[in-house]
Amino acid sequence: MPAFEYRALDAAGKETRGVLDGESPRQVRARLRDKALFPIDVQEVEQRGGERSGILPMQRDGLSADALALITRQLATLVRSGTPLTESLEAVSEQTESARISRIMLAVRSRVLEGHSLADALASFPRAFPDLYRATVTAGEQSGKLDGVLERLAEFTESRQVLRQKVGLALIYPAVLVLLSVLVISILMAYVVPKVVSVFEHVGDALPLATRILISSSDFVRSYGLLLLAAIVIGVMLFRWSLRQEATRRAFDAFTLRLWVIGKLQRGADAARFSRTLSILVGSGVPVLEALRIAAGVMRNTVLREGVIDAARRVREGVALSDALRDKARLPPMLVHLIASGEQSGKLGEMLERAAINQERELETAVATFIGVFEPLLIVAMGGVVLFIVMAIMLPILQMNELAL
Repeated sequence: MPAFEYRALDAAGKETRGVLDGESPRQVRARLRDKALFPIDVQEVEQRGGERSGILPMQRDGLSADALALITRQLATLVRSGTPLTESLEAVSEQTESARISRIMLAVRSRVLEGHSLADALASFPRAFPDLYRATVTAGEQSGKLDGVLERLAEFTESRQVLRQKVGLALIYPAVLVLLSVLVISILMAYVVPKVVSVFEHVGDALPLATRILISSSDFVRSYGLLLLAAIVIGVMLFRWSLRQEATRRAFDAFTLRLWVIGKLQRGADAARFSRTLSILVGSGVPVLEALRIAAGVMRNTVLREGVIDAARRVREGVALSDALRDKARLPPMLVHLIASGEQSGKLGEMLERAAINQERELETAVATFIGVFEPLLIVAMGGVVLFIVMAIMLPILQMNELAL
């Protein structure tokens, strides 16, 4: 039964919006009138054949990580309890406070009622339910273990969100510290320093070198500060645009991998994404080659992604997964060793789970270490700049006192 998005007026003349399922727009309008609502517009949500038939195109229907984790957990709980899939989808649509999420879930339900599989129904919303999600659901439906697979998906989406929040929260303080440091120094150079050192301008070349550097820097910031800021903004925009070019992006990713700290963090983050994704896919029964393709897609670094894709080609040729990853992918050795152990013991899914936990723990440790080193260095650097400003101001005062004596 298709889902329809409607706009209607209540008895007080207030406009309301929502989603109802029905056999036709006429039936939905009748249901609205039964609820004492006057329908203004009723349109089918579902999109067929890539054409738009709803109020908004499905390609724009993305879900946040929090929303995806929540509806996955709700759906897994309902299916695990024995609730039929269509009723579970309807219940999830009713429990959410977001009209957009409700619309998506009712559209998925309508596809399932028409005889499509859940994975095919989810494929109507590729931005809301990515390849990883749909492939895992497909494996669950084919194996008859959809409830268990949905549980794994719920745990996966929740753990991924928790890891993202931990890393994000850990980076907030350094980012704020950098911003405040730049802001404070800019204010000092643009407004405070000129007023303080103006009394020394008549001295001219007799000023100490540090004071002359300070005055020149202050004049530059006051004269060209806005132009410099505009140039930085334009440079950042051009840099981001250039990263959309495949060759530039690959060269940049290869360069960042060679950097000591940044390269280690990037490799650790991609290894955590890869191992966790591969773990959920293989554990749910997705074929290894398909799992490798999807797992490679979640990696941000193009060089690491290409290494996994090359490894997948070797696996297709009959090479063991661990050997292919060891030869082609630049993944941490510990991850490859755990995969090799899983292949030898016949417990690849279990070892991939352990590898994912290990990589996520190492990533958290690496981020904490980086921040633990970066914060004092930043404080020392800011203190050095302030000390230079103070010394540049104090030196001519001390010099004049010596001349007076």
